[in-house]
Amino acid sequence: MDEDTHFKIFISLIVIGAAIVAGIFAYAIFFYEGDPAYDSDEIIKVSTEEELESFLNTYQKKHEYSPLDYLGGGFLTTQKSQEVVYATGDTAPVPMEAPPVTPAPTLVPTSAPVVIPDSEYASDYSTTNIQVEDVDEADFVKNDNKYIYIVKNKHLIITDAYPAKDAEIVFDGRIEGIRAHDIFLNNDRLVVFGENRTEEWRTPKGSAAPVLFTNINTNAWIYNIKDRKNPEILYTIELPGDYENARMIGNFVYAITQKSVNRYEENLIPAVKVNGVVADRADIWCPPIGEYNYVMYTATSFDLKNPKPQSESFLMGWSNTFYMSKDNIYMAYSRHTPYEEPVFTGETDNTGDIRLKTVIHRFSVDKGDIKYAATGLVPGRLLNQWSMDEYDKNLRAATTTDISGGEGPNRYNNVYVLNPGLEIIGKLEYIAPDEKIYSARFMGDLLYLVTFKQIDPFFVIDLSNPKQPGILGELKIPGYSDYLHPYDKNHIIGIGRSTEENKWGGVSAAGLKIALFDVTDLNNPGLVDSVEIGEAGTESPVLRDHRAFLFDIHKNILVLPVYEVTKIPVENSRYPDSYSRGTWNGAYVFGINPDSGFELKGKIEQSKAGNTYWYTNDMIQRSLFMDNVIYTISNERIIMSSMLKPEQKINEIILPKDGEVFYGYNV
Repeated sequence: MDEDTHFKIFISLIVIGAAIVAGIFAYAIFFYEGDPAYDSDEIIKVSTEEELESFLNTYQKKHEYSPLDYLGGGFLTTQKSQEVVYATGDTAPVPMEAPPVTPAPTLVPTSAPVVIPDSEYASDYSTTNIQVEDVDEADFVKNDNKYIYIVKNKHLIITDAYPAKDAEIVFDGRIEGIRAHDIFLNNDRLVVFGENRTEEWRTPKGSAAPVLFTNINTNAWIYNIKDRKNPEILYTIELPGDYENARMIGNFVYAITQKSVNRYEENLIPAVKVNGVVADRADIWCPPIGEYNYVMYTATSFDLKNPKPQSESFLMGWSNTFYMSKDNIYMAYSRHTPYEEPVFTGETDNTGDIRLKTVIHRFSVDKGDIKYAATGLVPGRLLNQWSMDEYDKNLRAATTTDISGGEGPNRYNNVYVLNPGLEIIGKLEYIAPDEKIYSARFMGDLLYLVTFKQIDPFFVIDLSNPKQPGILGELKIPGYSDYLHPYDKNHIIGIGRSTEENKWGGVSAAGLKIALFDVTDLNNPGLVDSVEIGEAGTESPVLRDHRAFLFDIHKNILVLPVYEVTKIPVENSRYPDSYSRGTWNGAYVFGINPDSGFELKGKIEQSKAGNTYWYTNDMIQRSLFMDNVIYTISNERIIMSSMLKPEQKINEIILPKDGEVFYGYNV
């Protein structure tokens, strides 16, 4: 083939390629109308296995091959591109004057009154640290004014904990299945969630050979604990799939379970059983959103007085955020547009491609009734459950957006307000470019937001006008907060990390840091005090789990579980600045003065730390109080200490062992 022929072929390929590209753009410009507005009528309700299989065949195939998906097709509304206006930085607008702010809802108490004034019972006691008042969150530790209830692997342990000097385990029972997860306590009823696994050989459709199937379900055992020494199982409710999370409002329990969709599995329609008998088969709500892998999420409710379960299932991607208000369940997951799919419909602005978005589903709840309500979409990703909040029937969401290409920042943060139909009605975007959200706390008309890259901007955001959120004030300090907790309406406690400059010119996380912010002047938030604990490697479960945080304003105590790493100078070393590492395992107990800050009341040593750090089975996971006694709980023991003199140990209970796996590494 001569050179002239090669050249003609090359030119022909260029012309053909250009024609194809031009055709695609012509379709997008002249014929494609963009994403249709969301219509709840478009949700697909599936009730039979045949309908479910048909849905999977249609939408999984559509996700992989349909040209409409390559043009941004879908049934969710996307936001149109617009000029970028940064919320912070050199082009930041002048901070808004603080408007009259609606008082925040009453803070969720960490202590509960007692109705039995008897010396055998505590006069007051703490409860689980929760997000929404009157919406209890499941945990592996619960307590009342006398007993502590713990699930640990396959054990249900009930301890008569008050008075502390006479504390003893009164019940240690084995739980069926793989392991127990969480519990709820409701007067003389105890709910224990645990996973159960079964295996069987099946021959899938179209196969000549049997395959071993593993089926995991969640059991909810409802106990009568009127006699704490002899709990009695009243009902066993079997839920489809792995345990995810649970809430309780009054006598009604709402549990979320999930399982991957396996087309070869029999009985794909989720069934809820009571004492082995099918009591409810959930309808499956299927949004026509293509996913590579679908996951079946089932929300099940039951009344502790009359456990007739109701359930609804939802087919979606892997959920990573669950939030529940008094009236609604919100399940959210991140959806990433694959890079082989161009982004046309408002998913590109002059900062680059926005490919990661969060899909949010809302289910209304009312005395056990669960009904699908709406589906919406926001740009970016949620951090955790604290990134969502319902207020005046609107949902507020704080997200971090990562983008690729463009001339602007690679990352920024946003706040969105969605109406009950989960349509965006207000937004504040481009907050703290090149940083990401580390913590968020909604309080009435206000949002306190912490972002971080090299310093910790603490933002006060006004949400009094849901259609026009705005930044009221900002404070920049070293370090960052992973968890924010209200002290009162004018002060916020932050739990996080201090930072230090590294040899590459950036910053690295160091020890723990607690901070007290003054937000009396919303336009000028200030730092009252901060305390740093330990060196790099120091850990606390509060950084990842708010239920490990104990604070009570009336008792004036803040209990922070800590696995502390410190530097110990090496004397007479030939190398300058030589040191070894020391570790300590326990809890710091602080008092708080809103004017002056933190006062260390004392330290509780849970156990000798040994030569490991980051994690040990004896690291404190929960703490609580009954009257003036602090109870610190690890996987191995309960330590009872004086609230007035935390170093003074009153009693100790060793918990039963059950083959725990030890995680850690040598110092």
